[in-house]
Amino acid sequence: MISKSFNLLKIALALFIFVFASGFTVIGHRGDPINAPEETFESINKAFSEGADYVELDIHVSKDNVLVISHDRDLKRVTGTSAIVSQHNFSELATLKQKNGESIHSLNQIFEHYKDNPKAKFLIETKKTKKGNPQNMEVLLKQVIDQYGMQHRVMFHSFSTKSLKNESELMPDIPRIFIAGTIKRVNFDVLQYVTGVNLSSNIVTPEVINALHSMGKTIYVWDEMNESPKKWNTLINMPIDGVVTNYPATGNEYRELKDKSRSEVINQNVYYMSSESEPIYENPYRLIKTKKVVRPLDGYHITNIIRSNGQKYVQLGKNEFAKATGFNSEYVLKDLRQYFGAKAIYRNQQPNNFLHSEPDDQSNITNRLEANSPKRIITIQRVNSQTWLKLKDGWINAKNVLIQLNPNNYLGNDSEKSYYDLPQGERIKNIDLLENISLARPTKDQSLENTDLISQFNNLFIDFSLNNDNDSIKKI
Repeated sequence: MISKSFNLLKIALALFIFVFASGFTVIGHRGDPINAPEETFESINKAFSEGADYVELDIHVSKDNVLVISHDRDLKRVTGTSAIVSQHNFSELATLKQKNGESIHSLNQIFEHYKDNPKAKFLIETKKTKKGNPQNMEVLLKQVIDQYGMQHRVMFHSFSTKSLKNESELMPDIPRIFIAGTIKRVNFDVLQYVTGVNLSSNIVTPEVINALHSMGKTIYVWDEMNESPKKWNTLINMPIDGVVTNYPATGNEYRELKDKSRSEVINQNVYYMSSESEPIYENPYRLIKTKKVVRPLDGYHITNIIRSNGQKYVQLGKNEFAKATGFNSEYVLKDLRQYFGAKAIYRNQQPNNFLHSEPDDQSNITNRLEANSPKRIITIQRVNSQTWLKLKDGWINAKNVLIQLNPNNYLGNDSEKSYYDLPQGERIKNIDLLENISLARPTKDQSLENTDLISQFNNLFIDFSLNNDNDSIKKI
């Protein structure tokens, strides 16, 4: 049940606030590890070609103080040969081959390879022990970055708070992101020397994101190696700043869809005024249906309106979106219920009988409403001060038709009763008297002795022409 308490001022302000969806950063997790061996030139190149802004690289320190690109300290998983990075010189490690024939690379080799490609950027993860070893990793990292002038083409992230603190002191201008597997690890001490937080997709929520954004911190999201592309269907609904993904092509595709959309903060109670059930989707970018539907006269509190792919969608809840057509503010519900379940008819005396493809779309006329043939009203939409009615073959402005009220219950509403429940001045004026002639009878609050009685029926098209010049309406 929707609460009736509502702040009108907030609604009025929100209606004018349009925010274009900001793009988020796509980071290929070790490149594109699904289609090429991780952290190889092949994997990195694929990620960049698929639209990744950054490629994530993991570093360890070899015995001779070379920064080695590898997620694991033991290279057996990626090379088939067991070799602990810290126990070997890089010259030995470089002889080990990965599945595509590439050698294990150093950070120097990566920077050398991409130094002339300004679009090639890297998110570097420092792999350290709980005791902060190796102690010289951040100093070595600064030396390589300075050597290749990569200060504006790298970011750091790490589970190690000691590493991030060292980086904040050595390279304060380079973004530093704390990787947190649990929200409990995110505290004010850590937030003093990091610029952002990288959260597991299992714990990130809009509330957490908003809280960290309010403190000026960026929010990135990561997932385990068994990441499913389906997670994008809900992840995309959050105001993230970036994502570290095994599927950079999918990330880029969603990013482009979101960039083309427009979001309007609305925060409004609404009711669905349509006789047709509407699917609820996980997001407005790729219309993946949930098991839920919107039913006639359902009430919701919507938080956003998203314009995407030429359509408008309302956000009904977390990861719940529906096409916006048919949703109307609670403040016009009483006015629109008169139409719900009723029929519309064109009697030739109205301005026109044009049918449109969309409500208030004057440019796209699809058909004409046949005269004297009543049609069931399927959907009702208030657009500014105008009421639009969807019939079988298109939309028509309510002012261009007459309405035949329904005295029977229709999907939980009685249009005739809704008409009489309103004060006379608030009832619709375009009643079809040929069908609803009983509506011309006086209501109980009218007096037959009142000589001004006929003025109460100013909404009716009645011919009061008189044959006798001495007769007067006032003599009734």
